[in-house]
Parts: sequence; C-alpha cells; structure tokens
Amino acid sequence: MELTIEKLVYGGDGLARLPADEHGRGKTVFLPLVIPEERVDATVTETRSGFARARLNHLLTTSPHRVVPACPYFGPCGGCQYQHIVYPAQLRFKTDILRETLKRTAKLDFDHEIQLHSAEPWSYRNRTRLQVQHAPFTLGYFHARSHKLVAVEACPISSPLINQAIGVMCDLGRRGIVPLDMHGIQFFADHDDSRMLVEAYVRSKPGDEAYQDFAAELRETLPAVCGVNIVLSPVSDDTGEVRSAESAPIASIIDGTDHLTYHAVGIQYRVSAGSFFQTNRFLVDELARVATSGAEGKTALDLYAGVGLFSVLLGASFQTVVAVEASPQAVADLKRNAPPNVQCVCSTTEAFLAKQSVALKPDFVLLDPPRAGLDEKATTALCRTSASRVTYVSCDPATLSRDLRVLLESGFKVQRAHLVDLFPQTAHMETVLHLAR
Repeated sequence: MELTIEKLVYGGDGLARLPADEHGRGKTVFLPLVIPEERVDATVTETRSGFARARLNHLLTTSPHRVVPACPYFGPCGGCQYQHIVYPAQLRFKTDILRETLKRTAKLDFDHEIQLHSAEPWSYRNRTRLQVQHAPFTLGYFHARSHKLVAVEACPISSPLINQAIGVMCDLGRRGIVPLDMHGIQFFADHDDSRMLVEAYVRSKPGDEAYQDFAAELRETLPAVCGVNIVLSPVSDDTGEVRSAESAPIASIIDGTDHLTYHAVGIQYRVSAGSFFQTNRFLVDELARVATSGAEGKTALDLYAGVGLFSVLLGASFQTVVAVEASPQAVADLKRNAPPNVQCVCSTTEAFLAKQSVALKPDFVLLDPPRAGLDEKATTALCRTSASRVTYVSCDPATLSRDLRVLLESGFKVQRAHLVDLFPQTAHMETVLHLAR
C-alpha cells in the first residue's frame, strides 16, 4: 500500500496512517528507514490492536534530506537508524521528537529554545561492543528487533583505533585464536584514540590458558591494547554499559592493566573494566560543562555518579559533594578520581534516596540515570530533599518525561534545555534539563 510519512518517533521509525474507515482515522503504522513527507510503497508485517508495523518496499517520493548511507551494513544492522538522513536534519528531527515527548508525557509545553550541541558525526564512539559467534567465526551487531547477527568488519561511527581492533579480531577469529566460550567483545579507547582496554565477555568463569594465548596474540598484533580483561556477564546485551550493581559484571584481568586513563575537562579519570563512561569522544567535555554550568553552593548530590565525571567538576564549586554509585568497579574508580571534598557512597540511587531523602539538605542535585530513569518512588523522594536546583541528564526522552512530570508537580520548573547529540546516526539522544523551584 501507499503511505505518507507524517513524522519520526523516538526509536527511529517513521509514523504513517492506514486509510480511514467508518470508525475514524486510520490505524498508526510504524516503519523504519523513512523521512517525514516521503510517500512510500510499504507492506504491513504486523498488526496489533492499537498500531501496525510495516516494511519499506520502495520510495514514491524522496525527501531532500535523504542521503546515501555511509555504512554498507546500514539497514539490516540495528546499531544505527538515521544514516539515510543528512546530519543537520537529524538534529532538527531529534529536537522535534524531544519537544513532542516532553509535551505528551510530562505535559510540558516548553516554548523556549532547546540548545543543540553537536560535533563530528562519524568516528565518534570511544566504546564499542560487538557480539561474537563461532563456527564460522562472526563478529557483529544484532539485526533490529532481533538476535540474529549482522556480521561486520568495520563500524564508521566507531573510532579509527576501534576499527583497527575490529579488523584484528576478525583475523584472530578466523585463525581459531578466539576462545569458544567468548560471546562478546568490547573495545574502549582513550581520549586521543592511542590506547585501548579490551573486555571479553563470557557466561561462566573460563580457564585462563586459552585467554592468555588470545590476549598475548591480540596485544602483539595491536600494541595499543594496554589490557585484556575477562568479564563474567550471565546476560548478554548490546550496550556494554553497566550502570547498576544488579547488572554489574565481574571483571578479572588476564593480561596487562585493568583500567584506562581518560583525559576529560582537563582532568585525568581512571576508568576500569566494567565501569561506565560517556561514549562520544568529541562531546565528553561539552556534556560535562553543560551539566555542571552555573552550579555552586554548599552541598551537591551527584546521583548515578559513575567514575566521577561530574563529581570532580562539582567538587570545585561546592564545599561538599555526595557522589552515589552502585557499581563496585565504578565506585573504586570514583574514590581514586574524586578530590577530598567528594564523599563516595556505594549504593543504588533508589535505596539512598529512600533512606536519606528527608535528612538531605543539598542545594543542588545532578542525576544521570540509565535508560530506565528513576522510578516514581525515587523521583518523589528526590522532590522531598531541600534542593532548589536539579539538573537531569538523560539518555531516554520517554523516561525523562515520565520522571519530569513528578518533578514539575512538586514545584520545579525547567529553566534551560539542552540536546547533546552524543549518538549521531542513531535515534538515541542525550538531554540535559536544568530545573529550579
């Protein structure tokens, strides 16, 4: 059937509608790889009570924003959703999606400018995780909405050093040097793309000999690798980003070092295997400055503090900073990175707020939760603190809007909104909201 694309929605799909019938306007249809105002020939692949999904057969009219994707794997690969859209238009569409999501879920009709922060849209990732399959050896990403693997030998949104490592890994796999119980591999490159930490993911503790041979061969072939670590992760996912104690893997060094030194905002951060760190090597400094801009006072809370990217900066403008992080690996790094006036607390944010919210007297709270955001209980507890200012750093506008609604109902107002495009070519977006009451 012929469909006209009305808009893009969060997640990367375009939204169209089936023809109207006697019951009213047509059912909503979602389909990927399209652009607003395009007319397409599509086939419905799934129908549910409230919506349908379709696949694109061919374009009937083409948007002026459409470009040829730079990656040969784009489409089948689930890693990117927007490579067919020229980059300035990606930013406009993301801004529209953010504004609409805030209005629909948070009931916030934000009529001020959303400030955009962007940088080089290619080769930006400093951390890339790929799935590993054996017999035959395959390295790659999952298909969209599937656990079927798309084999890749290069990733244009990853740094040059990471792409070099992907090539080396493919060669080692074909030569039978990659241990058979490895199901994933993650490459983490430093600030100037000169050194790399490698994490090999397994589901049960392996014997060391095979991994020592693998690590020795990898480091000899690619001298930029400073350490190879085995990570026990019973559940496989495609993010590689560990943000809570419940999901934290158990990492053990197998060769070299277990951490990387990352320079950001003029500071040296220790980042260990299993610890979270922001993934856009061109925008780490910008994000940190935007998130902490104008924050000063006596006491600050940094919730989901990670290795202390924000905590260290806040330590320069507050007498005391309480940094809360659940991952044991990240807490160990946080204690090494933090100045003396930063108190490190190993706890989930939810448990910390449940116990301490009434007694807490912070002037300012910064939170950077994972995609799941805060739950309603934790958001309500946050509202019970004395904080007059909150900065919410979010990687998911849907959960941000859900939590924001509770904050707005408690008297907070959004003063400034920023969209920091940490994930070009994808539907993901990083939002920074500055709130006050």
